[in-house]
Amino acid sequence: MTIEPARLQLMANAIRALSMDAVEAANSGHPGMPMGMADAASVLFTGHLKFDPAAPDWADRDRFVLSAGHGSMLIYSLLYLTGYASPTIDDIRNFRKLGSPCAGHPENFLIDGVECTTGPLGQGLAMAVGMAMAERHLNAIYGDDLVDHRTWVVAGDGCLMEGINHEAIGLAGHLKLGGLNVLWDDNRITIDGATDLSSSEDIKARYIATGWHVTECDGHDFADIDRALTEAKADPRPSLIACRTLIGKGAPNKQGTSGVHGAALGGAEVAAAREALDWPHAPFEVPSDILADWHSAAEPGRAAHGAWAGRLAASDKRDAFLAQMAPVTDLVPAAIEGHIRGLAAAPQKIATRKASEIALGPLTAAIPQLVGGSADLTGSNNTKTPSTLPMTAADYSGRYVYYGIREFGMAAAMNGMQLHGGIVAYGGTFLIFSDYCRNAIRLSALQQVGAVYVLTHDSIGLGEDGPTHQPVEQVMSLRLIPNLNVYRPADAIETAECWAMALMTPETPSVLALTRQNLPQLRGEGDEAWSQSANRCALGAYRLRAATAARKVVFVATGSEVALAVECAGELEAAGIGADVVSMPCMELFDAQPDAYKADLLPADALIVSIEAGSTLGWQRYTGRSGLNIGLDTFGASAPAEDLFAHFGFTAAAIVPQILQKLNA
Repeated sequence: MTIEPARLQLMANAIRALSMDAVEAANSGHPGMPMGMADAASVLFTGHLKFDPAAPDWADRDRFVLSAGHGSMLIYSLLYLTGYASPTIDDIRNFRKLGSPCAGHPENFLIDGVECTTGPLGQGLAMAVGMAMAERHLNAIYGDDLVDHRTWVVAGDGCLMEGINHEAIGLAGHLKLGGLNVLWDDNRITIDGATDLSSSEDIKARYIATGWHVTECDGHDFADIDRALTEAKADPRPSLIACRTLIGKGAPNKQGTSGVHGAALGGAEVAAAREALDWPHAPFEVPSDILADWHSAAEPGRAAHGAWAGRLAASDKRDAFLAQMAPVTDLVPAAIEGHIRGLAAAPQKIATRKASEIALGPLTAAIPQLVGGSADLTGSNNTKTPSTLPMTAADYSGRYVYYGIREFGMAAAMNGMQLHGGIVAYGGTFLIFSDYCRNAIRLSALQQVGAVYVLTHDSIGLGEDGPTHQPVEQVMSLRLIPNLNVYRPADAIETAECWAMALMTPETPSVLALTRQNLPQLRGEGDEAWSQSANRCALGAYRLRAATAARKVVFVATGSEVALAVECAGELEAAGIGADVVSMPCMELFDAQPDAYKADLLPADALIVSIEAGSTLGWQRYTGRSGLNIGLDTFGASAPAEDLFAHFGFTAAAIVPQILQKLNA
């Protein structure tokens, strides 16, 4: 729609006023970015963005990502002004206060119009890459009639400095994601001061080098902004639009300085800004005519939504499309049960990374939403199946992404794909490199995104690559992240059960920590008629072997060490000492069980012995002060796996004497 510049200026100033008022009331926040980008955002929302406030989850809407999440009042103002149900003006009055959905940084689970949680700089843009990938993939399957939208990003200097930016834009350029457009708030100010304190790179040249289209505009000239956005939409490459802006524009004494970046303006400067902007209205007051102009900006999107709904209703792909956008939980049991029953009938001694690959076969065949990948470790992570052909710039219909050596970028793109809808993303790397992408895994958990991280080579069992590649603290440290299920399966059946659980929890991400070395199959008896209701890993921990003699010891172990626990229990039983073996593939699920179940599994009258080839910190909550914790609290070494396990005491010969000494003390 076309709005005369004078009216558009009033609309932009409404953003400025709401932003400075909210930050002032909270005495906390970042007014500079929303005040500086108000003009560019106004042009975007009134002339280019496809959205319908009455349907924030409309599948073919454009995605708007505020990567510079510290400037959250920009998106809160835009959502309120354009007529979204949330936030209300009272929510904005209570910006950054307990109970308000207007959190300090935008949270996707608090406001429907917020596409993703942003604030950790660079990740919003990287998630937007995943959203653009999802759009192209679904477009290749369902066509322009049902899927044809863009992803728009507002990013700041910090987003473009963070290392994840390099990974994300390289992937986007390689895949030629022409529907991705990034508005760079080129204000040349960071918290410390001018950007030239720390940076002298040619950012535009970097983007061009990665295959992006780059243009620029005066971020306060409506016509120039419109020209640049139109140019970006027309180019088949992803676009960077450098919007030269003045941070805090409208605050006459602080604009253009770092002082307006992350602090309230103060009463005197707010008053001066009101005068400079010719905004004589009370705090949080937007005149009805300006609000009406903003509401009218949503009309083209409402019309587009209505037309799309008509096309969907008439499409012969309607049912398939709706199924694609639905949760996959109902598809999982039937997809996996035949595989598990087959394992029960024909046990396999294989690495759990191989067991994962075999389980993924029927899962990817039956669940078209599954899109996998690996950070240049496909042959090691075993994440590719016959059903997952490559996703490329020449064929977006593929379901396997070669991410290259971009662990952080991969994890963020997985979040973006899943947040887009229609895709359940999984991706692989070595467990040790989870440290590279940890913050994206944390954002999966915070955003309630059920992405699946396939993290192989899970202990010193990877052998000769040595301590740089051998995870020690990673499994336990990942367990510290709330709303993240960390699975460490013991054999092929547990691996399949853990995959089933990972796909049955769409609001909780999962980590599958998998071995390089082969493991014996410990399960099978009783699994010949397996069903999801009998998924033992769903309990988090279960009694794998019960004592035959009077029980005095309970082993609790995970992954490759469960077989070792079975061996140790056998030696104790031979000596007349009863020992249970508890497999604990997922602490988080076990902790959610009733107290009676936990007390039965780990009774107070037994010596509890934990065995895990990793940090012992944290196991004490299960073993108690009088228990034994067999683990690894040092770095590993370079040697064959069997030699390392013997060297570090992961043998029955090393463990059983410690138990006997403890029992006889």
